[in-house]
Amino acid sequence: MKSLSKNFTLIAALTLAFASMSASLARAEDATPAPEAKPDNEVSFNAAVVSDYRYRGVSQTRLKPALQGGADYTHNPTGFYAGTWLSTIKWTKDAGGDGNVEWDLYAGKRGEIVKDVSYDVGGLYYYYPSNGLHPNANTFELYGQVGYGPVTLKYSQSTTNLFGFADSKNSGYLDASGNFELADGYVLNAHAGHQNVKHNGASSYTDYKLGVTKDFGVVTVALAAVYADTKAYVGPDGKNLAKTGAVLTISKTF
Repeated sequence: MKSLSKNFTLIAALTLAFASMSASLARAEDATPAPEAKPDNEVSFNAAVVSDYRYRGVSQTRLKPALQGGADYTHNPTGFYAGTWLSTIKWTKDAGGDGNVEWDLYAGKRGEIVKDVSYDVGGLYYYYPSNGLHPNANTFELYGQVGYGPVTLKYSQSTTNLFGFADSKNSGYLDASGNFELADGYVLNAHAGHQNVKHNGASSYTDYKLGVTKDFGVVTVALAAVYADTKAYVGPDGKNLAKTGAVLTISKTF
C-alpha cells in the first residue's frame, strides 16, 4: 500500500506540475500581442524635398530641387487603391510651353497571385496644368507589375501621346527594380529601365539608378546615383538633363 501511495503521490505531483507549466505557457501566449489587423480603409499622406526630380532618369527640374507631396487611399480587403501626387517642375516651360506643376492621378488593384508573388495593375494620368504644348504634355498610361520578394518587373504603356512627343501613342517603359535589406535598417535600391518613345527613336533610352535608403523615424533619407544613356534631353542652358548625378531625397509619410 505504501508503494501504491507513493506512486499516486508522484503522479499527482507530476500532474500538478504539468498543469502549472501549461497555465504558465498559456499566460505567456496571452501576453504576446497578436499582429495588429489592418483597417479596411487606409489613408496616408506623403511629403518630400528632392535635390533634383529625376523621372525615368531625366531631370524634370533642370537639375534643380523640387517640392513634392501626395495622398493615397487603400481598401485592404480588395486591394483597390487610388491616389494623387504633385511635384514642382521646369521642363514644360523649357519646352516652350508654360506651367510649373506636375499633378498625377492614379488608381489600381494590387494583391498576391500565389504566395510571395505579387501583382499591381492600374492607370496613371500625368496632368500638366496650362502646359500649352502642342502636342499636349498630358499623358495617360496603363501599367502592370509582378513582384517576387524584393524584386519587381513593371511595364507601362501610354494610350495617348507621351509627354508632348508627336505621334508617340503606345510608347512603352519596361523597368526592373529591387529593394534589398542591409544591416542597421539600410535598404539598397537598384533600378534599370528602358523608355521606348514610339516613332521618336532618337528620344528612346535606358536609365539606371543605384542608391541607399534609411528610415530614421522622423524622416526617411535616400541618396542615389542616377543616369540615362541619352543626350537628347537638354535644358535651355545646354546642360544634359540625363547626365550622371546624385539625388538626395528627404521624405515623410504620415
